[in-house]
Amino acid sequence: TGDEILSFGQPPREGAVYDSNRYTVRALLSRLGCEVIDLGVVRDDPALLETAFRTAASQADAIITSGGVSVGEADFTKAMMRKLGDVAFWRIAMRPGRPMAVGRIRAERSGARPAVLFGLPGNPVAVMVTFLAFVRPALLRMMGCPDAAQPMLRARSQEAMRKKPGRTEFQRGIVSTAPDGSLQVRTTGNQGSGVLSSMVLANGLVVLHHAQGDVAPGDEVDVMMFDGVV
Repeated sequence: TGDEILSFGQPPREGAVYDSNRYTVRALLSRLGCEVIDLGVVRDDPALLETAFRTAASQADAIITSGGVSVGEADFTKAMMRKLGDVAFWRIAMRPGRPMAVGRIRAERSGARPAVLFGLPGNPVAVMVTFLAFVRPALLRMMGCPDAAQPMLRARSQEAMRKKPGRTEFQRGIVSTAPDGSLQVRTTGNQGSGVLSSMVLANGLVVLHHAQGDVAPGDEVDVMMFDGVV
């Protein structure tokens, strides 16, 4: 969603960004075997967003949006969720991905179940992290998978990582085998939520848990691996 979204092939303009989330989310869904219905870019117009939500709820079991769930003047997704269904929760104590909303959109056809809506943030890394942490396990449960949690590995950190207790953080990491045969991990560098290359270079997410503090070199950390997922 958003007036600032450019499709590939369109000329650049000030204040606009090229669409990358469509392709990363489609790829992640394809790995799960989902049938994807692409409704395109919805501009910052509540009427257009309402039409898109109604159309999506009539066709799909789950709806995934990107952007429009923060607190800007043109962020209409959460308000439209309330109008057409409900908001189960909004804002998560995590980084990246804090402005995320989950709820339901009522289907208009009689007897149909509401569609689950995942309102993901707009930044490319935040979209992928929230998908892996929330959307993927939820979709697997909807498919009947009894244990949808992604397994984690333990690895020794090769560097210090700053972390404040009170939120879960996901650092993009590169896991490798140390000379002694154990697993070790280092970050990909700049961890900004708009740095898509940090996901491209990584082979897993270092999960720094809610109550966890700073990590020193040599400390063990949990890593959610990408193999078979991304």
